[in-house]
Amino acid sequence: MKVLELYSGIGGMHYALRESGVAAEVVAAIDINPVANAVYRHNFPKTILMNRNIESLSTQELEKLDFNAIFMSPPCQPFTRLGLKKDALDNRACSLLHILNLIPELKSLRYILLENVKGFEVSQMREKLVHCMETCGYDYRELILSPCQFGVPNSRNRYYLLAKRKSLKFSFVQPSLKDDLSSKLIKLLPKSKHSILAEKNGKINSKSGRMCYTLDNILENVEESKYLLPTKLLQKRAWVLDIRTSENSGSCCFTKGYGHYAEGTGSVYCPFADETIKLKYGEAGNRENNSDEQVQVLLDLKLRFFSPKEVCRLMCFPEDFDFPKDITNRQKYRLLGNSINVHVISRLIHLLHIENKNT
Repeated sequence: MKVLELYSGIGGMHYALRESGVAAEVVAAIDINPVANAVYRHNFPKTILMNRNIESLSTQELEKLDFNAIFMSPPCQPFTRLGLKKDALDNRACSLLHILNLIPELKSLRYILLENVKGFEVSQMREKLVHCMETCGYDYRELILSPCQFGVPNSRNRYYLLAKRKSLKFSFVQPSLKDDLSSKLIKLLPKSKHSILAEKNGKINSKSGRMCYTLDNILENVEESKYLLPTKLLQKRAWVLDIRTSENSGSCCFTKGYGHYAEGTGSVYCPFADETIKLKYGEAGNRENNSDEQVQVLLDLKLRFFSPKEVCRLMCFPEDFDFPKDITNRQKYRLLGNSINVHVISRLIHLLHIENKNT
């Protein structure tokens, strides 16, 4: 498999390809974000990296790259529940439309993997994508999956499309879009460090009903003062925070606004037990709203943001993944929020690649 990585970001697809165990190489990566490209180049200095607007790519230029697979995670803003949902009319959807126009001309292309937000599955753009697959001679499978279905303590529901030429048979039959993998399909997947850890040191995750390992497995020793929630944030948002402890087996989806906004952008960490959190919040509720006494009770909980490294681990980036030294924490959170879960993609690459097995 020779992969062209579009919207390459910080290299999540590249790492997923490595983890999948499939014999493959990334022949080139393309992204227009200079900060993301700096991170990609830092971790994959030998890979051809093109700082380009995808809409400017031509068939002739792409054919010179000699690839037979496209992995991509196009912009999600046209489809996200927090956006305007302008769908195919959003300017940020133009690059994907351009790719769909190029696919019929890419005769050597055999495999396609696309990731996007939950909500894409009911979009006009999804209809255009599926139409392209059907008219260009591809079989495809659609799934909505989350890392917590694979033993990872994080919820990040995403739409996935796997497609390949009809001459290449899928290893599984799927009549319609699914939001989970069947037990038979899971058996096709090799054991991973995540599934093994979940079996050995896991608790039931309330979102998936599956065993997930606990958050103590992703925590690092950090300088607390760097990540403590500011007093003003506690005054305004203390009652809507999703607070997790080391013994929890789940966390909320981390978005690009994490570390800057608190509500709906991801979970925060508390070093104390759930019972202590409950008692402290009860005590705070009995104090005058926004008073110094109330804020001090909340400050005693030492609530902090998860560090970028911890978020990396929840998104299953390998330990040797690193950011250049000049990348700020805010940039790190933004880049991670726009990235993919490496482990989930690695499982899907494996399923995309294997063939001729009935499940």
